[in-house]
Amino acid sequence: MITSGKGGVGKTTTSAALAMGLAQRGKRTVVIDFDVGLRNLDLIMGCERRVVYDFINVINQEANLNQALIRDKRCDHLYVLPASQTRDKDALTKEGVGRVLDELSQSYDYIVCDSPAGIEHGATMAMYYADDAIVVTNPEVSSVRDSDRMLGILSSRSRRAENNDEPIREYLLLTRYNAERVDVGEMLSVEDVQEILSLTLLGVVPESKAVLTASNNGIPVILDRESDAGQSYADMVSRYLGEEVPHRFIHAEKKGFLSRLFRG
Repeated sequence: MITSGKGGVGKTTTSAALAMGLAQRGKRTVVIDFDVGLRNLDLIMGCERRVVYDFINVINQEANLNQALIRDKRCDHLYVLPASQTRDKDALTKEGVGRVLDELSQSYDYIVCDSPAGIEHGATMAMYYADDAIVVTNPEVSSVRDSDRMLGILSSRSRRAENNDEPIREYLLLTRYNAERVDVGEMLSVEDVQEILSLTLLGVVPESKAVLTASNNGIPVILDRESDAGQSYADMVSRYLGEEVPHRFIHAEKKGFLSRLFRG
């Protein structure tokens, strides 16, 4: 589950990047859009024109999974299950979602759930069945505070909590990070955020125009390996799979004498 306490922090960008990164590693992966009524995942994945059936059609048994799943043209191991733009969020039922996830788990190594922000119905449905949760937050007080609230809900409203199983594994992804603004006190530092949330840091994604460019072009930004954002998402996937990868883009680049001399 990719989640956050507030909107606009980069959940769908992260869902697309994680799913593509896992698929490129040879993992059979499906990414599901739980944001019924808005449906942005298919735009970022560049498959919006290929949507015929959606998640709600499958839940209501109006179509089967093979009819609704869209195979990514760039990676054979990746599939997208889009949300509906016309149905109500209440169309997501616990039994229906559970049935779809159980069926997908028979064929896929990873199911990435792109959750709406906060605790609306789509978010609680994705949360209930989650094994892992990546909490996406920006380095600002309101975003971190809302994420902290989400952690309390994650620990109490999941199927794992109900069954007294091992708790959901929780990770932190810090997005839109600007090390220079951190240095002058305009943003929280990585250490500040970790002190509040106390989560395993999966990655730090720097503020980058490449994210918007990739989204507008229907391309997961992880495919842009020349950009800082693309590299940081690739690092995130490696860490999620258990690899030891040093964190980058946390500290501002030290400027040389001439750049300081002519600054401004």
